[in-house]
Amino acid sequence: MSILGNIVAIIGGAFVFGCALADFEEDYETKQWEEIVVQMPAAPRSETMQPFYVSAASSNQFLIDLATLRVDKDGVVRYVLWVLTPEGGRNVTFEGLRCETRERRIYASGRRDGSWSKSRNNDWSRIQDVYANRHHAALFLEYFCPNGLIVRNVAEARNALQLGGHSVGKPW
Repeated sequence: MSILGNIVAIIGGAFVFGCALADFEEDYETKQWEEIVVQMPAAPRSETMQPFYVSAASSNQFLIDLATLRVDKDGVVRYVLWVLTPEGGRNVTFEGLRCETRERRIYASGRRDGSWSKSRNNDWSRIQDVYANRHHAALFLEYFCPNGLIVRNVAEARNALQLGGHSVGKPW
């Protein structure tokens, strides 16, 4: 084959590769994230609660109901969160945490009778590491999204909660 023939073959191959790469990038960019249809969990049970550490600055107790903990195929960690105050107040929510975008969402609030009241706000909100409400940041940074990546499965998330944090990036 002549030098000109080789050049034409190389350019043609590069053109085909470039077109394939452009198609891949276009498909990748246009693929929209889609949330799965979420079912409300069963009423939380105190015997399946796992406390987790948030900060020395908070006197509240934070717990995840391990029976409701899920790592779903849409890339969302879902769980029931209990926040107990020293004065006896209790807040129960069914939530989702999306590691890819550092966002959270509340699906429902728990009632005393064990039923759920669906949230009127269906928006995802950005997780911020702020002093007063740090529990979502703690779940994101230290338990469910080590280095910004979602845990692989429920066992890994449960293990992180039970050990007081995820082991990725830690000396232990």
